[in-house]
Amino acid sequence: MNKWMIYGANGYSGELIARKAVEKGFTPIVAGRNTDKITALANELNLQSQVFDLSNRSALGKQLKDVDLVLHSAGPFSQTAEPMIKACLASNTHYLDITGEIAVFELAKSFHKQAQESGVVLCPGVGFDVIPTDCLASQLKEIMPDATHLALGFDSKSGFSPGTAKTSVEGLSQGGRVRKDGKIIQVPLAYKTRKIDFGGGEKLAMTIPWGDVSTAHFTTNIANIEVYIPASPNLVKKLKKMNYIRFVLGFGFVQNFMKKRIEKTVKGPSEKARAKLNTYLWGEVKNNKGESKQLKLETCNGYSLTVLGSLKMVENTLATKKSGYFTPSTLVNNKLLEDLDC
Repeated sequence: MNKWMIYGANGYSGELIARKAVEKGFTPIVAGRNTDKITALANELNLQSQVFDLSNRSALGKQLKDVDLVLHSAGPFSQTAEPMIKACLASNTHYLDITGEIAVFELAKSFHKQAQESGVVLCPGVGFDVIPTDCLASQLKEIMPDATHLALGFDSKSGFSPGTAKTSVEGLSQGGRVRKDGKIIQVPLAYKTRKIDFGGGEKLAMTIPWGDVSTAHFTTNIANIEVYIPASPNLVKKLKKMNYIRFVLGFGFVQNFMKKRIEKTVKGPSEKARAKLNTYLWGEVKNNKGESKQLKLETCNGYSLTVLGSLKMVENTLATKKSGYFTPSTLVNNKLLEDLDC
């Protein structure tokens, strides 16, 4: 029987995943750095537990001894992904995570050859970011094989978990990201706006530095990629003004202040709230002839999708013979979204 671990099981998303895993008959090891929370969760769910942090990199490999797969859910992944990926490569352990950070996807991709040599899968983004948009991008590429431009977007009111909110705060000082002529470039916040009908009527939308700027290129090889979410005119105006003071937001004391505020105020949506909040997905491809095609999909809220999607990816990864870096649709297929019980 395969042994697998949820690292960061004491976090908002990690705990949701652990509870659903047990409900589905899985017996993962729950792990993290908070002794009290991890021990309490393990006792409640009757699961094995491990308590360790990621700072002692030389000892990480020992923690993963005989573990076949790690589902990494402890953000911010800009700080936690690299040590965990390296530990997984050293211990021949498959690596999945639920990140949405472009830098983490690019980092994982840089270890593709080492992952092949270790016989393991590296597949970050096995949750709301990026399963649904990755599947949508792949389907659009099938519809228009000669596409040169890809725009993706989603309309979701699921709200932020504490970890996601902290990641967003980190990104403010870094501005936006789009892919242009095959390269990821830095752009201002709210770089572009356009009207999009995601599924519930036309809305103003703005570009964001979403993970597909990295992953959709790997999946489709389309050279120009942008990702959009709905935004009020007031928010767009504020973000554009923020570009002039963006560098200040990167200062350590400013980041610490904002993150401490998040810890006190952001809790993540309740189960009742999640059940009411579906997500609308939209995508568009264009080619050099001026032709365009669009697709729209509707799925469950981002947190439920992260729970169901990550567990489905655990099953598929443990059963695969593949190795190297993958996106969700390239590891499984672009109908993965349809197989979830959303």
